[in-house]
Amino acid sequence: MGEFLAEIRVRINETYTSLQAAQAAGDEFLADAHASELEDLHRIAARHGIDPHNV
Repeated sequence: MGEFLAEIRVRINETYTSLQAAQAAGDEFLADAHASELEDLHRIAARHGIDPHNV
């Protein structure tokens, strides 16, 4: 689980950073895509018993 937890943390952090960058650039389409990916990652984390908001 340690490797999975590390990877999900990286993916969530990278996606969140990309979401913020897209929002700052005013790119609504890209921001929506990143927001959707972030929701998917949160679901995956929760499905594996990981609190996605504390990763």
